[in-house]
Amino acid sequence: MKGAHTNPRFFLAMTVMLAMAAALVQAQGTRVGFYARTCPRAESIVRSTVQSHFRSNPNIAPGLLRMHFHDCFVQGCDASILIDGPNTEKTAPPNRLLRGYEVIDDAKTQLEATCPGVVSCADILTLAARDSVFLTRGINWAVPTGRRDGRVSLASDTTILPGFRESIDSQKQKFAAFGLNTQDLVALVGGHTIGTSACQLFSYRLYNFTNGGPDPTINSAFVPQLQALCPQNGDGSRRIDLDTGSGNRFDTSFFANLRNGRGILESDQKLWTDPSTRTFVQRFLGERGSRPLNFNVEFARSMVKMSNIGVKTGTNGEIRRICSAIN
Repeated sequence: MKGAHTNPRFFLAMTVMLAMAAALVQAQGTRVGFYARTCPRAESIVRSTVQSHFRSNPNIAPGLLRMHFHDCFVQGCDASILIDGPNTEKTAPPNRLLRGYEVIDDAKTQLEATCPGVVSCADILTLAARDSVFLTRGINWAVPTGRRDGRVSLASDTTILPGFRESIDSQKQKFAAFGLNTQDLVALVGGHTIGTSACQLFSYRLYNFTNGGPDPTINSAFVPQLQALCPQNGDGSRRIDLDTGSGNRFDTSFFANLRNGRGILESDQKLWTDPSTRTFVQRFLGERGSRPLNFNVEFARSMVKMSNIGVKTGTNGEIRRICSAIN
């Protein structure tokens, strides 16, 4: 992103994103600059908090991005994933490895000291996800705010989240249920350009996958490297980059790895093996013969769409004073 702020394309992208944001949220009740009068420093407080935690632990960036995704797909973008208690979303298997809760709590504490009862946990999480992308050298975009927080958080509801073995058809159905199309699916899964996965989520692909051998969609030269990192019957909690060689930078190398058979999760690699999604991978990579798509711009567009799934506004919902507890 060096020099992005002096690049005409950057300003064009931001103009397009602002127009998209306005169109997408007109009927939702959220808007860019929602806190301009009631809490002018809201967005800067969230960003400085994310920056502070990021400096000491860069892994919070992909953690916050995943958390936002997992929140929006269950009960809508209402911060229900943050609620503590038995059998809440936070306790469900797909969410047990998420990280970054302390960042949201820290930002909320600061905002309550500055603007008590004004800024929702749902907006904090949405802003923190955007800031996480920007801090890892991705694009910055205008985030519509004005969400309110939900009160319902059930572990049983998380079965709707796409899984790491999910077929493309199933993934497309789950995204389509929220108004997200195939391009949105590929763009949002492209968020795996930052972050890691535990060996336990993909090591089955390395041993006895088919006919006693590894998953044939994995590049044969890549298999020994993965086996060394995740030995059979080894530590399943060990984590490796989802985007080999560029796990801390928001870029298109994740898609290049899929093209080269170096996807880590089975569901990720299927973006390349399935023709309906491969087209978008190729376009994000700008391959010859395809109509190129700017990954940063399209990811931001898809994030705006996703972040308005099932939002609660006005009297629908509340402003939680503590993000992990129901008022």
